[in-house]
Parts: sequence; C-alpha cells; structure tokens
Amino acid sequence: MAFAIQFLIDVLSLGGAYALMALGLVIIYGILRLVNFAYGELIMVAGYTMFLTSGSGLPWLLMAVLAVALAVVFGILTDYIAFRPVRAKSVTAVLITSFAFSNLLQNAALLFISPRPRNVPLPDIFSQTVSIGGAITPVRNLITIAASIVLLAAVAFLMRKTTLGIAMRAAATNFTMARMLGVPANLIISSAFALSGFLAGVVGLLWIGRIGTVVPGVGLEPLLVAFIATVIGGMRSLPGAVVGGFLLALIDTTLNYTLSQDLLKFRDAFTFSLVILILLWRPEGLIKGPASGQRT
Repeated sequence: MAFAIQFLIDVLSLGGAYALMALGLVIIYGILRLVNFAYGELIMVAGYTMFLTSGSGLPWLLMAVLAVALAVVFGILTDYIAFRPVRAKSVTAVLITSFAFSNLLQNAALLFISPRPRNVPLPDIFSQTVSIGGAITPVRNLITIAASIVLLAAVAFLMRKTTLGIAMRAAATNFTMARMLGVPANLIISSAFALSGFLAGVVGLLWIGRIGTVVPGVGLEPLLVAFIATVIGGMRSLPGAVVGGFLLALIDTTLNYTLSQDLLKFRDAFTFSLVILILLWRPEGLIKGPASGQRT
C-alpha cells in the first residue's frame, strides 16, 4: 500500500510540473505555430531572481512573487524582441531569433552573474517530509501537486470562461480570421507570452525547489521535457499538453522504479523509445488540436 501511494505521489508531482511546462510551450505554439526556444531561459530568470534577492531580507514569498513577475516581463520581452519584429518573415528567421534571444539570456547570466551553480534560498518546508499511508514523501511534492491542480484549473477557467481566453482560442484556431473579426492580434500574442512567462516562473520555483541551485542552463531540461510532452499530447492542444505531461511523468517514474541500477543510466533511451512508439501510433499526438490556421 505504501509503495502504491509513494508511486502515485511521485507521478502526480512530476506530472504536474511537466504539464505546466508543456502548457507554457503549447500556448505560444497554438497561436504562432512556432516553438519558443527561449522558454527555458524564463525558468532561469526566475531562479536567478531568487538568488539575487536572497540577501535582501525580503520574505521568501515576496521573492517568489518577484521571480514570477520577472519571468512574465521577460516572457513579454521575448515577444517584442525575438518574435514580433520577424513575425511576418519565414519560420526559419523566427526560430533563429528565438535561439539568439535564448543564447543572449544565457550568456548574460554567465557574464554578469556566474557560470557556477548558485544556491537558491528555499523555505524549510521544502526539505521536510511527511508520512501518508506509510509512505514517506517530501512536502515539496505535495506543494507541487497542489500548485499544479490550482494552476491547471485556473488556466482551464481562463481559456473557457474569459474574453481573453476565448480570444486566444479563436486565434489558435484561425489567426487570420480572428484578426478579421476584430480580435486585437498583438494584445492576444503578448498576453499569451505573459501567460507562458507566468507558468515558466512557477515551474522555475517548483523545479529549482527540487534541485536547490540555479545555473545558466537550468532551463534546458524543462524545455526538452515540455517539448516532448507537447509532441506526445498534441502540439496544438492544451488538454493534450496536460495529458502528455502526466504520461511522460508516468513513463519516467515507472522506469525509475523498475530499472536496475545498471540500466537506470539508459532511462532516457527507454523513454525516447516509448515516445517514438506513441508517435508511430498517433503522429499528431494523443489529442488533436483545432484546425490549423495561418501564423500571421
């Protein structure tokens, strides 16, 4: 019983984080049909904000709010600097500017802060454990599960019940038609980048809460995870991103529990093999998104 509870908590906590990562990526892709490769650096921004404010004497919660707020600001800057000036150009041009902005942020962190890992302050509760049905689990896992449930519900409400969310969904279905019907294109795109930045900031807190340090490349693994999850679930589907995130977490956790120590170093190879099998079965992802519209 304790084993099953521990396994379930691990899947839900990891899946919640993966789902939030994937949502932040698919929100942009759904509208622009482009992958934001600077998404991982928004997580880095949140981490370094926590590090740089650690000696300020501010309460941890306020530092966390500042970290998420700066991730939102840099998310919007990603639109203004990397996407908006070349939005009407070729896909290649947009991808190059996205990569360039990502490298710019990473090199700025290397140059002005440090290439070495820096400890990020965490509240004591992140290092505490609790017993549930005989299973000993870190409290941070329960925090991740709770935060994921709240944010996934909030995003679902935003996208289905608010004017902004409905406009985003319309733009994702057919961007050109949405503009012709009066949807403010630039506002919708900037709002999507802001929402993506908010999710990246929260993911940054949860992700760094697991590892305790921040480095310039800290966002690379979350970006890769988010991309794989969106490919599994469906690149244009918000529910698909959530399903893909939890499925990827289920695969990773199952392999962690079942592989021997000698085989554990090949876990990623096993994971990618299973992902390939899923894509051979469902090339468009598990959940098909709305009919494709035009990018600009």
